[in-house]
Amino acid sequence: MAMNMMSVGALSASFVLRSAKMVVFNSRFPVSGVGLIPRGVNMCTVVAATSKKTETETTTKKREPRGIMKPRPVSPEMQAVVGVSEIPRTQALKLIWAYIKENNLQDPENKKIIICDEKLKKIFKGNERVGFLEVAGLISPHFL
Repeated sequence: MAMNMMSVGALSASFVLRSAKMVVFNSRFPVSGVGLIPRGVNMCTVVAATSKKTETETTTKKREPRGIMKPRPVSPEMQAVVGVSEIPRTQALKLIWAYIKENNLQDPENKKIIICDEKLKKIFKGNERVGFLEVAGLISPHFL
């Protein structure tokens, strides 16, 4: 068993991504050659150099929003509550909750229940009372 542990330790290797190639560097026996890390180069320097490159690449690129973060057109009933014609789902939920709290529409005994006014009844399929977990599902049909 001890023999196996020693041989595993002697053969352990670190992997470094360099120029879109995977380079294998054995920590006990550094090798030099084409595409490999030359002798005498500190492994920490190589890892730090590759990580800095990826950090700058990711900070310069801006992705367009996708999924629930992408603005979508909403129905006229939803526009009456949120105030805009195009909005991401996440922002719509935030604005609906702000509307609920601003107009004091939570049940005083159970804050998880929303007491709907006329605007919210149009969004929530005419229900008088809605649970807070139902809100996300009930607003889905209003995104066109």
